[in-house]
Amino acid sequence: MSDDIFAEAPASDAPSAPTASSTPSTPSAPSTVDGYAGDPAVREEWDKRYADRQQLWSGQPNGALVAEVAGLAPGRALDVGCGEGADAVWLAREGWDVTALEVSGVALERAAGHARDAGVAVRWVHAALTDAALTPASFDLVSAQYPALLRTSDAVAERALLAAVAPGGVLLVVHHADVDAEQARESGFDPADYVWPSTVVALLDDAWVVEVDEQRPRPAPDGGAGAHHTDDVVLRARRVR
Repeated sequence: MSDDIFAEAPASDAPSAPTASSTPSTPSAPSTVDGYAGDPAVREEWDKRYADRQQLWSGQPNGALVAEVAGLAPGRALDVGCGEGADAVWLAREGWDVTALEVSGVALERAAGHARDAGVAVRWVHAALTDAALTPASFDLVSAQYPALLRTSDAVAERALLAAVAPGGVLLVVHHADVDAEQARESGFDPADYVWPSTVVALLDDAWVVEVDEQRPRPAPDGGAGAHHTDDVVLRARRVR
């Protein structure tokens, strides 16, 4: 989810969704995405959030993604919660073979249009991470930028992130460091209910090397729902086997 999952978010602000349906977008034939087979209330909630604005996010790739991917050789990338597609399009322009997940069909239609305009191909998957039926260990980069992933007692979402990374690949999880938990709870949801870099770190074993785990100033986007956040927590971990 680009920029900020907590900006004017609904109470059930998490993409717990169904099985995957995907169509590649090409410069000559931009895709449309349908086939969402899960709880319609989840999709409708996110579709409404996107439909309420002509553009929800800044339209620019997230700064932490740009910084952390700069030295990586392009390979297969998974963009978790791709929103309107800015990160996915940027990765594709950089030479990555991109698969992008999102629960909102409205967002995916916009994302496909941006890919068409940019002349790049992206595979759009209308599903949540935990229900996307991804091939295990198949991505050289798994990027979750401010993800709206609900925590569970068995850490399904965190384990899905880890499982998607190929040996030698990188997991990048970025979230806001300056969320006002009290204000969020007053709005009807609790940040503690969501996956954070710290909950992912807690599951890492000796198959992983943590390359970055820090709080840093956030390059502020020009507009978009998350522009008011100033600091990020950034986790970059490499799977060594």
